[in-house]
Amino acid sequence: MKLDSSVAAVVTGGASGLGAATARALAAKGVKVALFDLNRELGEAVAKEIGGIYCEVNVANEASVVAGFAKARAAHGQERILVNCAGVGGGATKTASRSKEDGSIREYPLDNFYRIIEVNLVGTFRCITKSAAGMLSLPPQEDGDRGAIVNTASVAAEDGQMGQVAYTASKAGVVGMTLPIARDLSGENIRVNTILPGIFDTPLLARAPENVKAGLRASVPFPKRLGRADEYAHLALTMIENGYFNGEDVRLDGAIRMAPR
Repeated sequence: MKLDSSVAAVVTGGASGLGAATARALAAKGVKVALFDLNRELGEAVAKEIGGIYCEVNVANEASVVAGFAKARAAHGQERILVNCAGVGGGATKTASRSKEDGSIREYPLDNFYRIIEVNLVGTFRCITKSAAGMLSLPPQEDGDRGAIVNTASVAAEDGQMGQVAYTASKAGVVGMTLPIARDLSGENIRVNTILPGIFDTPLLARAPENVKAGLRASVPFPKRLGRADEYAHLALTMIENGYFNGEDVRLDGAIRMAPR
């Protein structure tokens, strides 16, 4: 896909971290970028910086997503690119556990499981199907591309740790639906790929104690550091620009394999 000012993009979770880095990288190519996020202050700041538009969107809410796409398309036209970075973590909660204090047995709270699935998995699919439907109205570019979609999973999809059952299930679902969606949209010249980031230096991780971050850096085989958001963005742009990149799930993790805990 050729990236220039004739192309519009939507980046969910675009106000910070991986999404903001990807929005900046797309804008540097001339692409008109709309940011979907719940953080208005950060979203408006990034949008102003890159000459884009901020749309306050909750990907877990149907009406919010519909309104977000309407606002983005009114400003920039129909998007050819969708990058799904919006997501939530789940904390460390085991499937079932015994209290160390009194020995009582606790089950996983299903409302938390549903919340994480609704945002990370259903929210991703909700944005995909609405964006892809819009992309069908566009003519293909000269190289044949009509649209390109990049999703964000996690190495947890393959190496889920203790207490990560909901988060792992949500990200494994994103990985699992990548190929079927790519096949569904292949006849319409829309490509779909997914990135599985490892341990990245994002705002969420920035709040962790330094000794925790040092341990995480040391656990990466090479390079022994946290991933940078611009490295995610670089791979996302490769998936978008390389017309033969389709139906793939790619780890970006410095060769790390997560231990059970």
